[in-house]
Amino acid sequence: MRYLASHEKAVRGTFDFPIQLYYVDAAHPRYEMPFHWHMEHELILVLQGVLHLSADGTGYDLGPGDCVLLADGCIHGGRPENCVYECVVFDLERFLTGAGVCGQQLAALLQTGARLEAFFAAGSQAAELVSGLFQAMETERPGYEFTTIGLLWQLLGEMLAHRLYRPALAEPARDSRRSQAVKQVLRRIRTDYAQPLTLAQLAAEAALEPKYFCRVFRQITGRTPIDYLNYYRVECAAELLCSTSDSVTEVALACGFGDVSYFGRLFRRQKGKTPGEYRRAFRG
Repeated sequence: MRYLASHEKAVRGTFDFPIQLYYVDAAHPRYEMPFHWHMEHELILVLQGVLHLSADGTGYDLGPGDCVLLADGCIHGGRPENCVYECVVFDLERFLTGAGVCGQQLAALLQTGARLEAFFAAGSQAAELVSGLFQAMETERPGYEFTTIGLLWQLLGEMLAHRLYRPALAEPARDSRRSQAVKQVLRRIRTDYAQPLTLAQLAAEAALEPKYFCRVFRQITGRTPIDYLNYYRVECAAELLCSTSDSVTEVALACGFGDVSYFGRLFRRQKGKTPGEYRRAFRG
């Protein structure tokens, strides 16, 4: 479970340059993007195909050249459709350290409860800045660090100039509690997906009444809790099929499926192939 088990507090880049690029295509073990969050901001740029992205309950259908900026702590996940996309994850707080007037302006904005989250359509000024930033990180030519940081500051300047960010929510305390409840359940699923988990257990983890919990979870993830649990189990199984020689039965049991036939039906519905076909296609 090298990828799906990775924690949201993973260090990005280096201490002096806290930013990291990820290239994701159909061959990547995390081509599907299970719901997760981290304490850094993230830029996502689609190169081809479509990425159906959900971020804190807001849906985006991103095409070539479209990009989004996700704020720290945002619960997000995506379903790619013949898609190639890239992600840049960066620690904004570390970039702001010692940033003088720029840091002060951004800090003042964020203290109001505003969030640096936005969609940038292909061809827009902001999208062009994002594309340039990704290109600088891909090529790593001498001095690319200067170019990357410069383009990041230009993007933030564009966002402030045109108010391309999410203003403070009217009910931040309630939304924060709901978000924390869903994060707690996602953490439980990631840790215990191989064990039997019931709706009652997941609702208790969120400290919410089951019916209300289902509504909150679906608003943020677009899935019911049990549907998401099975989706996550299938993703873990797909990774095991590609990284081990365990039998299909062993993989099913290791990922929380007691019924191998049920596992096979769910896997084919989600991946379009049987577990055996999926493994052969990956190795081929």
